[in-house]
Amino acid sequence: MNDVQRLIDSHHHLWRLDGRIYYPWLSDQIVGDFFLGDYAAIRRAFLPLQLQGLIPQGYRLLGSVHCEAEADRTQACDETAWVASLSQREGLPCAHVGWAPFGTARCAAWLERQMSSALFRGVRVKPVTAASAAQRDRVNGSTGSLQDANWCAGLTLLEERNLSWDLRVPAWHLADAAKVLEHRPNLRVVLNHCGLPWDRSQAGLGSWRQQMEILAENPNVCVKLSELGVPGKDWNAEQNLRLLCQVIEIFGPQRCLFASNMPVSGLQISYSQWLALIEEAIRIGAPTARDDILWRNACHWYRLDEKRLFIPGL
Repeated sequence: MNDVQRLIDSHHHLWRLDGRIYYPWLSDQIVGDFFLGDYAAIRRAFLPLQLQGLIPQGYRLLGSVHCEAEADRTQACDETAWVASLSQREGLPCAHVGWAPFGTARCAAWLERQMSSALFRGVRVKPVTAASAAQRDRVNGSTGSLQDANWCAGLTLLEERNLSWDLRVPAWHLADAAKVLEHRPNLRVVLNHCGLPWDRSQAGLGSWRQQMEILAENPNVCVKLSELGVPGKDWNAEQNLRLLCQVIEIFGPQRCLFASNMPVSGLQISYSQWLALIEEAIRIGAPTARDDILWRNACHWYRLDEKRLFIPGL
């Protein structure tokens, strides 16, 4: 057992689809432009038992971070309560990233309500974004965008409460996010999915790297090594390995967290295949930081009690 590698999955989703929590996109409103295409395979219950069943031999899942799963927006607090009850029964997840109605008068109250859960660490609230870099100017300044002061006031509410923001925007909005964060120097931010480098042209990847470097200048931003699927394109393991290595180089191994984005990412790649790709990126770019990337960094950034996660003999 001593050679079993500890693991914390810092980004996954859970749902039951029994009607208690309503997920429109999973239940009855099929999203025609879902970024990974046909997602019929994940329109079924996914719970801690299913997550544990994906962990490859040689690894031990010490804990996990649940990220809000696009539940009906009136049920954000209900989802937080359900995740807490699930954790109490099954031991996973050990932290939860919820949702709150930025740009509304009720945002503070919803945050306070969710803070009653010991698992609640912050929120993932997505700003309005453009479908491509060429369309970026069309949304800049619109309601709900990163230039909307009323919407961005929600970030100040997080900062005041020591809550984190899971940032999920396509690469062409990363510099916009960096600018917003300049005014919130104490806000802890967790960038999702390697900054979503969806434009894989030479120019697109160059812009992604440049904007990632701008965002990485903020020491309060870390990044999840997760989800490199591209809308409308097949999985490219060789290219995605290069991107993972670049992310580790840009942010440094102490600000990179392993994450699976299961079950969504399972539409293109298995858990074991993704973990093997992460391991290869670590071998190339941060061979002395394996434990940091695979579990310790998640403890720091999501404020997990390392002693409670540690299992003697592992």
